[in-house]
Amino acid sequence: MLKSLFPWAAPTKTSWTMSKQHSFYATRSTAWWKVAIAMIGSCLSGVTYVSVPGMVNSVGFGYLQMCLGFFLGYLVIAFVLTPLYFKLNVVSVYEYLEKRFGATTHKTGAWFFFVSKMLGASVRLFLMIATLQLLLAGPAGIPFWVTVVVVVFLEWLYTVRGGVKAVIGLDIIKTLSMLVAVVLCIVLIGKEVGKPDTSMMRVFFFDDVNHPEYFWKQLLGGLFTVIASTGLDQDMMQRTLACKNVKDSQKNLIVSSILQIVVIALFLFLGVYLYQFAGIHGIQATGDKIFPAVTWSGLLPASWLVAALFIIGLVMAGFPAGGSALTALTTSFTVDILGGKDNKRELVHSAMAVLMAICILVFSALNSTSVIDAVYRLASYTYGPILGMFSYGLCLKWKVRDRWVGLVAILAPALCLLLDLNSEKWFNGYHFSYELLLLNAIFTILGLLIITKRK
Repeated sequence: MLKSLFPWAAPTKTSWTMSKQHSFYATRSTAWWKVAIAMIGSCLSGVTYVSVPGMVNSVGFGYLQMCLGFFLGYLVIAFVLTPLYFKLNVVSVYEYLEKRFGATTHKTGAWFFFVSKMLGASVRLFLMIATLQLLLAGPAGIPFWVTVVVVVFLEWLYTVRGGVKAVIGLDIIKTLSMLVAVVLCIVLIGKEVGKPDTSMMRVFFFDDVNHPEYFWKQLLGGLFTVIASTGLDQDMMQRTLACKNVKDSQKNLIVSSILQIVVIALFLFLGVYLYQFAGIHGIQATGDKIFPAVTWSGLLPASWLVAALFIIGLVMAGFPAGGSALTALTTSFTVDILGGKDNKRELVHSAMAVLMAICILVFSALNSTSVIDAVYRLASYTYGPILGMFSYGLCLKWKVRDRWVGLVAILAPALCLLLDLNSEKWFNGYHFSYELLLLNAIFTILGLLIITKRK
């Protein structure tokens, strides 16, 4: 039973192969339901665990609007991108760009993935480390930078030995651990609070187009964010490509996307109880700090159990996600940028770990907003050119001047940044939200049309 659930436990057909010592991608023989459970865990990081309950006081259940967009995005991945990847039989999803356009486009996509994944993974890991620092390391007198170094070293140690063999199995454990922790927290806190406050459970926002939570902004943002950050992501798609065939991959994507909406709803429901409990007992924390503040307040019955559940869920949410990202970064850099020089993989792996630690320290100095918002804002700028390049390649038959693609990919997000900074002044108070990703992709497509080979 253990061997069937956790494929790293022994050599099996589900092992990940590319070299004898280090493995890059799946051999397409894993049962789809295992991958579906793993996909839930892979999409739920420490950001989800802490930030989603914390956003309830400001936007209610508005995040579910974006989750509906996620579901539509998974349908596009299932029925458009997945058959393409299986047909091309690629190691890295960015190899498609070289087959379609050329080497420069391939490396451009890989570099943008590298920046996207490094920043996104650092943000997510930062939230886990910052919370552990607040609750455990800080009171023990351990400096923040020491905590960062220790956690990243453990991530490196886990991945340098296991590669991505353990990714799917650990994501299954992660999913189950997080769900148990959240459900038990809801039960224990709910007993103290009573009925949930329905005034904090508003889902749809149709009344103000300038509001960041406006329905169509959130829906489109969720749709294109998932296509870019999952369908065009080396890390996420390797799980899907581990399934036996296209149909199994499609089953996995549809089932996991539905279950993710249910899990997100549980986190939001927990947020309602957290704020009600905080209001009753005078706890002032909000946002990312509300969940740890309540669980460690000592005011709950069996408070030690709630605190332990919080730490277990947080670590299981953040640690495997960080290791998975570290492995994907190493894989993409080795295959896409270094041209598959496997003899440099260990050096690259260590360099990725060092760079991730540096990014976490920088982000800790600059962070001033909700972490989940920061993650999606980063994705709007870095995944936009990738989405544009893939969209052009899939929808149009023309060739482009490959050597100019890098310039287009830089100018598109720069133009988006200019619009974002001045949107309220130029567009009568309009404020861009996650739809900025779509705008970024459109600018990229327009740039590619300019450098299209007319013959």
